[in-house]
Amino acid sequence: MTYFRHNIEQMSGYVPGEQLIGTNIIKINSNENPYPPSPLVLAALRNLDGELLRRYPEPMAGRFRTAVSAALDLPSDWIIVGNGSDELLGVITRACTSPQRQIVCPMPTYVLYRTLAQIQDAEFVEIPYDDNYNLPLEEIIAANGAVTFIASPHSPSGTVVPLDLLDKLAAQLQSILVIDEAYVDFAAEDALELAKKHNNVIILRTLSKGYSLAGIRLGFAVANPALIAGLMKVKDSYNVDAIACIVGVAALQDQAHKNANAEKIKTSRATLASELQKLNFDVCPSQANFLLARSPHGNAEYLYHSLKTRGILVRYFPQPRLEDKLRITVGTDEQNAQLVKALAEIMGGM
Repeated sequence: MTYFRHNIEQMSGYVPGEQLIGTNIIKINSNENPYPPSPLVLAALRNLDGELLRRYPEPMAGRFRTAVSAALDLPSDWIIVGNGSDELLGVITRACTSPQRQIVCPMPTYVLYRTLAQIQDAEFVEIPYDDNYNLPLEEIIAANGAVTFIASPHSPSGTVVPLDLLDKLAAQLQSILVIDEAYVDFAAEDALELAKKHNNVIILRTLSKGYSLAGIRLGFAVANPALIAGLMKVKDSYNVDAIACIVGVAALQDQAHKNANAEKIKTSRATLASELQKLNFDVCPSQANFLLARSPHGNAEYLYHSLKTRGILVRYFPQPRLEDKLRITVGTDEQNAQLVKALAEIMGGM
C-alpha cells in the first residue's frame, strides 16, 4: 500500500551535495563561496531586532524587493523573492506545467529541473548538448515546451550561452523561457535585458553564490509584471523569513565586497584550471565558480572516493556523459593547492 501519487512513488528525488562537517574537511562540492559574506551582513545579524521574530515577515519580502529594485534599476513589480532560487523554480513549475504541459531542457543540466517535472507529473523533454555544450537551439524551439529551463552559466560545465542565441530563443518560443543565472556573478555578462525585451523571459538569481549566503536561502526572479503577478498567486504566503530579508538587504548594499570576492574566485579559477590541465585533465571553459574536469583515465568515481578519504569533497555525477568527470568548486588558493597535490599523489600511485 502506498499513500503517494504514482509519480512520487516512482521518482528518486533530488540528491544534494554532501554536507559533511569537520575542521579538516575541504568542501568544494556544492559551489559555495569560500569567502565570508560582507561585514554589513554580520553587523545586520548582530543588530537584529527581536521584534521581527515575533511577527510574520512581509508577504512580498518588501524591503529586500526594494533593495533588488535599487540594485538592478528595475521597478519592484518586476521582482519576486523566494526562499532560494530553487523555491522559485518550484513556483514556476507549479504555475506553468502539468501532465499536459511539458518542460524542455538541454541536457545534462541542473538535475533539480527533472525532479520538479517529476513532482508535477509533467513530461520532461531532454535535448542533448553537444560535447562543447553548445545550445541545441532549433531542437529546443521545435520541442515547444510550456517551460524551457536554460542555465547560463551552465551547471555542471560552467559554460555560457551567447546572448544572441538566448535572444533568438526567447523570440521564437511561444511559452516561458527561464534563464537560470545562479552563477552570473562570476560571468562576463548577464541576460537581464532579455527580461525587459521579451514578455516570456524569467531571469533567476540567487544570493547563495556571489554573496556567500547559501546558508540563508534567498533568491529572486525578474520578469515583466504580468508574469510576476501570476507567480505571486502560487508562492507561499510568507515564503521568505525576516532574518533572510534583513541579511539580503545588507548584502546587496555592499556590491564592492561581492565583486572583490568574485574577482578573487575568477583569478583562482584560471589558476586551478591550469594546474588541472598539467595533470592532463580536460577542463571546460567556465564562467562560474566551479570547473568541470574530465579525468585523463576516465576514472572520476575512483578519484572522487579517493579524495573523500583524504577529507576533500568534490562532486561526482553517476549519469551519462558525466560519469568520467568531476565538478570542482573553486576554493581558496590554499584549498585548491591541496586538491591538486592530492590528485597528483593519487594519480601517481595508480
